[in-house]
Amino acid sequence: MKPVCLVMGAGAGIGGSVAKRFAREGYHAVLCRRTDEEGLRKLVAEIRADGGDATGFLLNAVHEDAVEERIGKVENEIGPIEVVLFNLGAQIGNRSLEDTSHKAFELGWRMATFALFRMAKVLLPLMEQRGSGAFLVTSATAAVRGNAGQHSHAAAMGGRRMLCQSLNAEYAAKGIHVAHILVDGAVDAPDTLGKMLGEEAFRELREKRGLDKDGLLLPEKMAETYFHIAHQHRSAWTHELDLRSFSDLAWWNHR
Repeated sequence: MKPVCLVMGAGAGIGGSVAKRFAREGYHAVLCRRTDEEGLRKLVAEIRADGGDATGFLLNAVHEDAVEERIGKVENEIGPIEVVLFNLGAQIGNRSLEDTSHKAFELGWRMATFALFRMAKVLLPLMEQRGSGAFLVTSATAAVRGNAGQHSHAAAMGGRRMLCQSLNAEYAAKGIHVAHILVDGAVDAPDTLGKMLGEEAFRELREKRGLDKDGLLLPEKMAETYFHIAHQHRSAWTHELDLRSFSDLAWWNHR
C-alpha cells in the first residue's frame, strides 16, 4: 500500500503541483477541490500518465462534515494519510469595511481557519496513533500584515497562522510536523491569480514579470519546497517559512 498525500485545494497552481511532486516519489495523491470537475480530472490524468497514482474528489470544505467524511473514506479505502496539504484560499475580494457583510467576513474564517481546525481535529489524532505525519498549511502575506479592504482575509489568515502555532505546540513532540508556509507574492496560477485578475490582465502580468523573468512564484518550483519540508529530519524541522520571487520585497519591507 502506497503512502497517501492528501491535498485540500488541488487547483492548477500550488495544490496540483504539490500533488504531482509527491506522486512522482511514490505517494498516492488524493486531490480535493471545490469546483471544476474537468480540471480535477485533467490533473488526475496527468499524474497517472506520468506513472503515478492519483484520485480526485470534488469537496466543499465549508459544508458540514465534508472534510471529516472524506478523510475517513481516504483512510479506509485508499490508505493512511502520511502527508496532508491544506491549501484552501480564503480571499473574498478587496472590500471596504462598509461593503463587508457579516456573512462575507464569516466566510473567510470558515474557509481559512475553521476548515483547517476541522481537518486537524480528525486527522492529527490518527497521525498521533501512527507516531508520524506531515501537516503542511499554505498561508499568505495577510497572515502577518493587514491591508485596507482585506478585513476578512487578514483576520482569517492571521487566525490560520495562530492555529498552526497551537497545533505545532501540541503535536510536534508527538512526532507530527506542522508547517506554516507563507506565500509572500503573486503565484503564476491560472485558476487563482488568473481568475482574480481576469484573462487579459493575467496575461499582461505574466508578460511583464513572469515566464523567463521569474518574477512570479512558479508552482512547480514551490512544490520542491513543500516536498523538502515534509521530509525534513525531526531534529531540524521548519515550522514557518515564506516564499517569494527574487525580485519581490519581503512583506516586512513594504510600507
